[in-house]
Amino acid sequence: MSTTTDPQGGTFRLSMLLNDSRYRSLTLQAIAAIVLALAIFQLYSNLAENLRIAGLNISYAFLGTPAGYDLNQTLIDYNSQSSNLRAAMVGILNTLLVAVLGCITATIFGVIAGVLRLSNNWLVSKLMAFYVEIFRNIPVLIWIIIIFTIMTAVMPGPKLYLGAEPERELLAGLFAFTNRGIYVPAPFFTSGFGGEEGSGLNWLLVIGVLVASFFATRFVTANANAKQAETGVRPNTLYTNIAIWIVPVAVLLFILGLSWDMPDPLANRFNLRGGLQIGAPLIALWFALSIYTGAFIAENVRAGIQAVSKGQTEAASALGLRPGRTMSLVVLPQALRVIIPPLISQYLNITKNSSLAIVVGYADITATLGGITLNQTGRAIECVLLLMAFYLIISLLISTGMNVYNNAMKLKER
Repeated sequence: MSTTTDPQGGTFRLSMLLNDSRYRSLTLQAIAAIVLALAIFQLYSNLAENLRIAGLNISYAFLGTPAGYDLNQTLIDYNSQSSNLRAAMVGILNTLLVAVLGCITATIFGVIAGVLRLSNNWLVSKLMAFYVEIFRNIPVLIWIIIIFTIMTAVMPGPKLYLGAEPERELLAGLFAFTNRGIYVPAPFFTSGFGGEEGSGLNWLLVIGVLVASFFATRFVTANANAKQAETGVRPNTLYTNIAIWIVPVAVLLFILGLSWDMPDPLANRFNLRGGLQIGAPLIALWFALSIYTGAFIAENVRAGIQAVSKGQTEAASALGLRPGRTMSLVVLPQALRVIIPPLISQYLNITKNSSLAIVVGYADITATLGGITLNQTGRAIECVLLLMAFYLIISLLISTGMNVYNNAMKLKER
C-alpha cells in the first residue's frame, strides 16, 4: 500500500501511522504509553489479588492513630501520643533539615577544595587531592559511623558542665560541647503570634521579609545595571542593599520581641536544660554527608574551571585583576555552566543518602515512617509507597529548581 508524505494534504490511511514520518513518533509514543499502562494495571491487579487472598487491604487509617513512641530530634511539637502522621511530618522535616544543611556545607567544601586543587602551591594542591581521593573512595556509611563514634567517645559528658562549680565552663557562657551534642542559645519570641512560646507564624513572617528583601535588592541592582548601560556610570548600591537586608528584619524582630533561651547548667543534675540541643546523630550525619559529597563536588568544580579558556585568565591579568578577583569574577561565572549539571546529581545524592540516618539513631522519615511506624502497624506496603512518593517528589523538586537555575546560567545562543 502506498503512503503519502505530502504536507499539503492527501487521503489518510492507517499505514501512515507507521510509515509516515509525520505520525510515526506519535504512534510509537502512544504504543509505549499503552504498554506501560497495561503493565501498571497488571501489577496492581496482582497486588490487590494477593492482598485479598491474605485477608489484607490498602488503608491509610493508621496515620491517624497514636504513634506510641518518642523521638530525640523534633522541629515541631511532638509526643508519644501524637499521631503517626505527626511522627511522619517530624521525620520529613528532619530529612529536609539534613538535606538543606548538607547541600550548603558540601557546596562550600567542594568549591574551596576544587579551587585549591588547581593552586600553584604544591602542598595545598596535594592536600586537596588527598582529601578528594580519601573521602570519595570510602563509603559514606563508614564516615557516618566514624564521626559519630568520635563524637560519643572523645567529647565530654554533660556532667562536666553541671553544678555551681562545674569542671568545665560553657564556651563564652553560651555553648556546651558534649557527647550528646552541642548546646547553643535558642531564639524565641516574647510577643507577636504565640507569645513567649513562639509560633511558626513568627518565623514565616521573618522568612517572608527575607524573601522580600532578596527581590528588593535584585530590583535595585537591576536598576543600577540599566543606568550603567545607559550612562556608563554605575550608582553605588552597596549600602542600599545592606540596609534593605538588615533594617526590615531588625524592625520585625524588635516588634516580635526576639529573645534568647540560654543553656542552664544549674537547672538539672543529669543534663543541661534550656537552649537548643543539636544532637550528635544530626552532627555526624550532616558532617559526613558534607565532606563525602564535597569531594565529588570538588572534582566538578575543578572540571568546570579547567573548561574555561586560559585566555580569559590572561586577559583578566592584563587588566590588572588579582588572582582572587579573576577567579570570582571571570572564571567561576563561566565555569558554572559546566559545574551545575553534575551538581544537581550531588544534591540528589545528599537527599537520598540521608536515609542512612537510622544507623546513628537520627529520626528521619526512613526511621519514623519506614521504620518504627511500619513495624508497629504492619502496614508495610502503605509505608513503603509513602516513602517512595516522598523521595520522588523531593528529588523532582530539587531537579526542577536546579534545572531552572541551570537554564538561567547557560550560554545564550543567538
